[in-house]
Amino acid sequence: MLKMTGLSKVYRTEVIETYALRAFNLEVQEGEFVAVTGPSGSGKTTFLTIAGLLEASTAGSYRLDGVEVAQLDDNARSRIRNEKIGFVFQAFNLIPDLNIADNVEVPLRYRGMKADERRRRVRDALERVGLAARERHYPAELSGGQQQRVAIARALAGSPRLLLADEPTGNLDSQMARSVMALLEDLHRDGATIVMVTHDPQLAARAQRNVHVVDGQVVDVSDELRLRA
Repeated sequence: MLKMTGLSKVYRTEVIETYALRAFNLEVQEGEFVAVTGPSGSGKTTFLTIAGLLEASTAGSYRLDGVEVAQLDDNARSRIRNEKIGFVFQAFNLIPDLNIADNVEVPLRYRGMKADERRRRVRDALERVGLAARERHYPAELSGGQQQRVAIARALAGSPRLLLADEPTGNLDSQMARSVMALLEDLHRDGATIVMVTHDPQLAARAQRNVHVVDGQVVDVSDELRLRA
């Protein structure tokens, strides 16, 4: 599904180079639920933006569904991103002037999908997250947890092969966080491949596998503990 080998991401200015990722190696199999953890500034979000083709790596290999995507041009990256990848962000990223149904529909319009198919997908996605009865509400009329469910529905409507979640419970209270996590677990049981960045070890423990990132590299937790000793 997803395989990164020797990946690096370097941000350069006139006087300094900063490695966000360095010799980064990770493989995620079809149908896995992987939590990515690590300290602030460790490279977790950079990894996720590269995995989602929002940024290009500086060097190394990134294969998605067996296709080398690390150096694709913008048009090719946009096409793959729109057809195969769903995103769930900490800040929800909903459009405040659109109701829930229209927010979910927006990415489908970019794909040139027919209106009947768009409506069916929107309805099915909102039913799946338990918000079909609120499809005409606006984001400001919903709680934080409900807004995050809309964001998940927006991702699901495109039937992504890969769902990427960046701190999806970071702006929620503990009860809402558990509700959103339960929804992600339901999606995983239904066969979704999920990669979730989180700072919460309790949520990470509920994933199928935990990947720990330190200084832009994947490390074994026991190795990190030895380095601290």
